Amino acid sequence: MKSKVKAFTLNEMVIVMIITVITVGLAFTVLSLVQRHMWSIQQNFSLNTEFNRLEEALWIDVNNYSSMSYTETDNLVKFRTIKDSMTYRFHDNYVLRNKDTFHIKIEHKELFFNGEKIKEGKIDALRLELSRKYKDQQIFIFKTNDAKQFMN
Repeated sequence: MKSKVKAFTLNEMVIVMIITVITVGLAFTVLSLVQRHMWSIQQNFSLNTEFNRLEEALWIDVNNYSSMSYTETDNLVKFRTIKDSMTYRFHDNYVLRNKDTFHIKIEHKELFFNGEKIKEGKIDALRLELSRKYKDQQIFIFKTNDAKQFMN
């Protein structure tokens, strides 16, 4: 007596393997896309955090120090009071605040005193334009002048 064993044929097994390979391939492709997207979000968050840190530090120093000046040869903004001082040195790919580093590339900076653009000396406002990497964002920091600012 012949008995038949129920089993899959070779063709059926090959088709199942092909479907499995296609499904796994699609899963890895989707995973790769999600990982790239997450990396992009992380980079964007990191850049915005650095931008916000620089803006916050500038606002704090503008409000804490009575005088601001710029030296073009050193590419240096100096905040001063009678007791203390703070410096910002602008380099190609970063800004150095005393010993704190902001990894931001400043494309263009404009300095103002009493509403007029200046190249060097006392300042009361500062505009920093960031690179395209930061979506052309700008920082504009200003200080209201008091009598001390106009004295030599």
